[in-house]
Amino acid sequence: MLELSILGFLAEQPLHGYELKERIKALSGHVRPVSDGALYPALTRLVTAGKLDQHTEPGASAAPRRILSLTDKGREDLLERLRHPKQPEITDQVRFNTVLAFLRHLPDRHEQAAVLRRRLEFLQAPSSFFYDAGKPVRAEQADDLFRQGMLRVARATGEAERAWLEEAIGLLDRPN
Repeated sequence: MLELSILGFLAEQPLHGYELKERIKALSGHVRPVSDGALYPALTRLVTAGKLDQHTEPGASAAPRRILSLTDKGREDLLERLRHPKQPEITDQVRFNTVLAFLRHLPDRHEQAAVLRRRLEFLQAPSSFFYDAGKPVRAEQADDLFRQGMLRVARATGEAERAWLEEAIGLLDRPN
């Protein structure tokens, strides 16, 4: 998820490390904060792999800044990650939002729709936070107010997301 965020934001414009960290934090930081101890080794791996370029620019009133930009190899990697997200990137809401944030970079509408279909298939499978005898517990069956609340909110969120996914897939499947 971190590398996808790095590649996605740098596909939009070159950034220095602090700006990049702030954008990643805005996307998912409240749920999964990014630390310098995770970000900078990831940047080093991507530079070493030839997926990012870096150069130094003078700072406005401080030390020089390391500016990062996406290489052609990095763009190819981004597109491949978007075409074929790993299963946790489909099933985990925060990870899926990261895919969704950059899916516009995939130039093929049918490939975009295929990713959305995978998420829709996942959301259509019966599930719950709680199970009784192996069957998902519905909000109406929950044994306390708080579980009922969790299940009602999850159901409403799931219904809204499924409706949007169906709408988006319909738009993407239309001939240009």
